[in-house]
Amino acid sequence: MNIREFLQERAVSVELKVGAQATKADIIEQLVGLLVSAGAIRDKDVSRLVQTLLNREALGSTGIGQGVAIPHGKTDTVSKLIGALAVCRQGVKFDSLDGEPVYLFFLLVAPEDSAGPHLKALARISRLLKDKHFRDSLRTAKDASTLLKTIFDEDERRH
Repeated sequence: MNIREFLQERAVSVELKVGAQATKADIIEQLVGLLVSAGAIRDKDVSRLVQTLLNREALGSTGIGQGVAIPHGKTDTVSKLIGALAVCRQGVKFDSLDGEPVYLFFLLVAPEDSAGPHLKALARISRLLKDKHFRDSLRTAKDASTLLKTIFDEDERRH
């Protein structure tokens, strides 16, 4: 599975803006907002989707460590796997497994009946983001188009 298959190109930001006291809900709302502005999620589905993602967080943090979080969930508000990608330059607390701040957020939203694609996407993202140099290049991308090019090039290179 290629990241290009599910990452919404208009749901990418290099400037996720959150305050020092930002909560998981604040961050997840902004990530879902990227999907709304990309036309991938309807306004009327936002609160239900945010709650779905927060319920998943309650099971265990999706902050996997090394400055990365992959919030994800399944919902009936989408018909296919979709994703958003955001950089938070200052880093935020997200209850990561290593206790470190999170700088890279990769949001995945899948239909309720799509275990296979959802798990493949999680695995693909996790593998790519294990590379420190690659994570650093995402964190320092100057704009959304550079961020997209960086992730698509790396995904293609390692496919």
